[in-house]
Amino acid sequence: MKPINFLALLGGGKIPEVLLGTWIVMGILLVFGFLAGNAIKRASDPLVPDEGVSLRSIGEAMVEFLDGFVHDVLEQHGYRTMVPFFGSIFMFILVANFFGLIPGMEPPTSDTDLTFALGAICFIFYIVQGFRSNGVWYLRSFLGPVLFLAPLMLPIELADNMFRPFSLGVRLYANMFADHTVLGIFTRLTYLVAPLAFYALGAIVCIIQAVIFMVLAMSYVRLAASHEH
Repeated sequence: MKPINFLALLGGGKIPEVLLGTWIVMGILLVFGFLAGNAIKRASDPLVPDEGVSLRSIGEAMVEFLDGFVHDVLEQHGYRTMVPFFGSIFMFILVANFFGLIPGMEPPTSDTDLTFALGAICFIFYIVQGFRSNGVWYLRSFLGPVLFLAPLMLPIELADNMFRPFSLGVRLYANMFADHTVLGIFTRLTYLVAPLAFYALGAIVCIIQAVIFMVLAMSYVRLAASHEH
C-alpha cells in the first residue's frame, strides 16, 4: 500500500510540497517563539527559573545552548550578535528534518530548492561579515598570501567561495533524502519492531545534519572575519 503524502493533499497539487512544508515549519517556530516569549515576559522574576518543564524553561535552555555553541565555534568578540541568525538557521533545519519523521510528511530539507536557498543565505551572511570585520581589505583575502601569486590564487579563492553554498546545500539534501528514503522503505516492510530502530536512527541523523550545517556556516564566517585562508 502506497503511503499517503499529506503535503500533496494539503497543497492540492498546486502548491509545491517543499514550499508548503517550509510554511508549516516556519509557522511552528513562530508560534513557539511567540508563546515562549510571552511566558518569559510574564515571569514574576526573570532570574528565577520555572520548576519543571515549561515553555519558558525550554526556550531558555535552547537559547543558552545556542549561545554557548556559537561562542565555542566562533571564538570571537561580538559573537552574540550572530546568535539570532545561526540559532534561527539551526532551529529551522532541525524542525524541518524532524518533519520527515511524521508518517505521510516529506522533510522540506530533502528538496534542493530549500537546501540551496539556505546555503545561499549563509553565503551572503558570511560575505557581509567579512566586509563588516575587515572593510574593503576583506578582498585582499582572495589574492593569496603574497601578491605575485594573486593571478593564480584569485580564481581558486573565487571558486572555493562559490562552491561553499553549493556544498552546504548538497550535503544537507543528500543526507536527508537518503534518511527519509531508507526510513520509508523499512517502515513499509514491517510495522512492528524494526521501524522503531530506524526512527531512532533517523532522529539522530536529523540532529547531526542540523549541527553540521550550523558548524560549517559558522566556520565560514570565522574564516571570513579572521582572514585565515
